[in-house]
Amino acid sequence: MGICLKGGTVVNADRSFCADVYCENGVIAAVGANLDLPAGTRVVDVSGALVMPGGLDPHTHMQLPSMGTVSSDDFFTGTAAAAAGGTTMIIDYVVPDKNDPSMFPAYHTWRENAQKSAVDYSFHMNITAWSDKIAAEMEQFTTQEGINTYKFFLSAKGALMLPDEKLILGFEHCRKIGAMPEVHAENGDMIEFMQHKLLTEGIRAPAGHPMSRPAKVEGEATARAIMLASMVDCPIYVVHMSCKDSVDAVRRAQTAGIKVYGETCPGYLTVDESVYFDPDFTFAAAHVMSPPYRPKENQEPLWNALHAKTISVVATDHCPFKNEQKAVGKNDFTKIPNGCGTVENRLDILWHFGVNTGRLSPNEFVALTSANAAQIFNIYPKKGRIETGADADIVVWDPAKEKTISAKTHHMNVDFSVFEGVTVKGCAVYTLSHGKIVYDNGSLLAEPGSGQYVKRPKYQY
Repeated sequence: MGICLKGGTVVNADRSFCADVYCENGVIAAVGANLDLPAGTRVVDVSGALVMPGGLDPHTHMQLPSMGTVSSDDFFTGTAAAAAGGTTMIIDYVVPDKNDPSMFPAYHTWRENAQKSAVDYSFHMNITAWSDKIAAEMEQFTTQEGINTYKFFLSAKGALMLPDEKLILGFEHCRKIGAMPEVHAENGDMIEFMQHKLLTEGIRAPAGHPMSRPAKVEGEATARAIMLASMVDCPIYVVHMSCKDSVDAVRRAQTAGIKVYGETCPGYLTVDESVYFDPDFTFAAAHVMSPPYRPKENQEPLWNALHAKTISVVATDHCPFKNEQKAVGKNDFTKIPNGCGTVENRLDILWHFGVNTGRLSPNEFVALTSANAAQIFNIYPKKGRIETGADADIVVWDPAKEKTISAKTHHMNVDFSVFEGVTVKGCAVYTLSHGKIVYDNGSLLAEPGSGQYVKRPKYQY
């Protein structure tokens, strides 16, 4: 039995129009007025609401082993929370063991863990070492498993970081096999130096975290990664940009004709560095993530970059840890697990602080939360668009509905919210995954295992 969303306004990245949307067999079967509906069709009146492509969050870390613990959302709780917030697909990161010569064991682990996903999912692959075998496996993953993006770290020295000579080889290889590199851009050498310096000076509280990795270490690494990629003529994607320094680096490159994509997160647009200096360790530590939240003066350049299309995607870097997990770093900020939980609130926050303030149009909102990511990661218009033939992944949005964000009521498996107490106007009322309602105006109907693995075709350079 199909379902028809009747009486709403369809909002795509390029235009808005009044139309009914009929879904059948997991895809959008018809978009238009006065549709001839089959007998038995469920009709849902969405008058006054906006019918938009479901959100695509291309940066999550579900049940990620990190710093001796595991992020608290597994693939079901995390994707169910995503659905409650209007997101219908995630792209998570496979993290191979750098000491294992093969990346396939890690890939199989992530595929197994993700089988309980409530919405669709795909993967990026972290490159934590470099060898001929890894290069050969990258080509296999791209051609056979539908992974067309590989993440390289300029930070996390001794764990994930690769030196420049390996980055060059990796970027060049990405272009060769029809893939695109992503970079976590922070200068790992400088961070290590600053961490040691601060600890020696007796600074052990969470405030040491932003002090050890100021904006300039992100700006430098962003510029360097872009330069290296440009030398081998390879497009590049910069994840979770947090500051003016990285925005400036991306803008300069784009102005020079270099193909670089930028991503930021809702927290960087709305939360500032002062949270780390709170005397309450639990509160301060709960905000520890990398890059850290920045001084407030960085927020306006980020918003401007969204408007100017310097930054193309708003993702989350969703990687929650409970307070008891964060407490491991009570006496050493370098031991606090890095990450925050925001996958449920991405759309709420961006709409409230972006659309409601006039910074963004509803169409730009759709671009930043869905369409651009679908295009960049090569699955558009299967994802990211309301049109006949696209997957029936849809969020019905009530721009007048209000809610107050709180850890007491959110669906994420974490006991803290970086947006605690924020009242937003504009929320999901229905979320559909493959034409099935998984969130119904406050009721979460998501089921484990209903999400599908999405292969992404290689790029044609």
